[in-house]
Amino acid sequence: MPDIALPSDASALASAAFGARPGLFPLPLTGDPVASWHRAVALGGQGRYSAARAELTRLRRATGPGGALASLATSTEASLLRQLGRHREASVLDGRAVAALAGAPADCPWAVEAHCDALTGLAADALGCGRLRLAARLLDRCAARLDEAGGVHPEAFRRQRVRLHWVTAETALASGDFATARRHSAAAAAGAERSGSVRHLIKSDLLQAASWTGESDPTPARDLCLDVLDRSTAHGLVPLRWAASMLWDGLGGGDAARRVRDESAALIVRRGGRFATIRA
Repeated sequence: MPDIALPSDASALASAAFGARPGLFPLPLTGDPVASWHRAVALGGQGRYSAARAELTRLRRATGPGGALASLATSTEASLLRQLGRHREASVLDGRAVAALAGAPADCPWAVEAHCDALTGLAADALGCGRLRLAARLLDRCAARLDEAGGVHPEAFRRQRVRLHWVTAETALASGDFATARRHSAAAAAGAERSGSVRHLIKSDLLQAASWTGESDPTPARDLCLDVLDRSTAHGLVPLRWAASMLWDGLGGGDAARRVRDESAALIVRRGGRFATIRA
C-alpha cells in the first residue's frame, strides 16, 4: 500500500516526485511553486489525474505563462495526456512548453531542465504518432542541449538524461532495434538508481523488460515484468501497473494479466484519466 503522508514540507514532496517515496499519500498542500510542481508530478505518477491537473492549474496561476516553471507545468500536463495515449494533444502542450522559455537565460539550470523535458516530450509525442524520424531528430536536439549545458553544470540534469534514455529506447523498440533499446533502458535504470528515484527505476525496468522481448527465451522479460508489476503495485503507481500488465498480457499472462489491466484502467478512469479513443 502507498505510504502514509508525513507532515508537510518541500522535501517530502520532492521525495514523492523524484525520490524514495513515490507512493506518499495524501500529499501535503504547499504554496511554494517548486513544491507545487513536485506535488503534481507525484499525483500524476500515482494516476490521480484530476488532482494533478488541478495542482498544475494552481501552479500556472502562480507562475504566469512564461518561464521555466510554467514550462515544466505545461510539459507535465502533456505527460499526463501521453500516459493515456493522447499524443497529438500532448504535442500541443509540449510545444507551448518550449515557447514558454522564450527569453530565458541559456545557462539557467531550470531552463535547461524545462527545455529538455519539452524536447523529450515532443519526441515521445512524435513516436506515439508514428513519426520515428522526427522523434530521433528531437532526441538529438535534447542530447546536444545536455552536452552544451553539461560543461556548466556537470553534475546536474540526471533526470533529463534518464528521460532521454527512455525515449531513445522506446524509439528503438518501435523500429525493432532491440539491442539499442536494451542499451538505453539499462543506462536509464543505472541513472535512476544513482538518483534514488524509485518511480524512475521502475519505469526503466519496465523498458528493460520490453527490450528483452526480442530474445528467443521470454523468461527474463516475463520475470522482470512481473517484478515491475509487484513494485508498481506496492508503491501505488497505477499508470506503471497498467503498463506492466499490458506487457505481461503480451508475454502470455492470460486472464490474470487482463484482470490487472482492467482493474488498473478502471481506477485510472475513476481518478480522472481519459484514455485516447482508438479510431479504425
